[in-house]
Amino acid sequence: MTATRTPKTEATTWLRLQERAHREFAIRVAAVTDWEAPTPDTDWNVAQLVSHVIEEQQWVPWLLSGLTTRQAKGRLMPLSDDLTHEWHRYSLAATIAWHDASPDDRVNLSYDTVAAIDYLKEQVSDVTIHTWDLARAVGTDERIDEELIEHVWTVFAPQKETLQASGLYASPVPVADDAPLQSRLLALTGRDDRVVV
Repeated sequence: MTATRTPKTEATTWLRLQERAHREFAIRVAAVTDWEAPTPDTDWNVAQLVSHVIEEQQWVPWLLSGLTTRQAKGRLMPLSDDLTHEWHRYSLAATIAWHDASPDDRVNLSYDTVAAIDYLKEQVSDVTIHTWDLARAVGTDERIDEELIEHVWTVFAPQKETLQASGLYASPVPVADDAPLQSRLLALTGRDDRVVV
């Protein structure tokens, strides 16, 4: 029996979205003036939020090369204090690794072994959500690229019932069915963009 292969157009679309998500995040990183400022992720300040997103990029080349999470962990380097530089460094490394990988490669994650395309979708979604977090924290434009929002919605919406149980997100926020898609996406992850801080 032949395994189903990822359509080339799907892989190409998500590679493009990965680059777009990273550009969106980079714009907000460039706007940071107070690294100690609070963020919508109540456990993190701006520096901790940005560090989290950078650290996620550090894993990408190693995991896409076939290492297990245990093997990859031993190769991660501590971040320097210049988080802007570190973001550009590891964003570029991750982007190159994504383009070198096959979407059907198997990737060992902490919770399962998945196709690279699924890991890519997870990574794009994570960066997209945290882009809004950072935008809110630094007081810059919170509007995120519409195509990014539309595709990340397709990742999160089917997981609506399990997102909170995962422990990675707060309880969903009730919003109107006709609210903007970005608002509904953020609400799924426990974020309320109607709240002004």
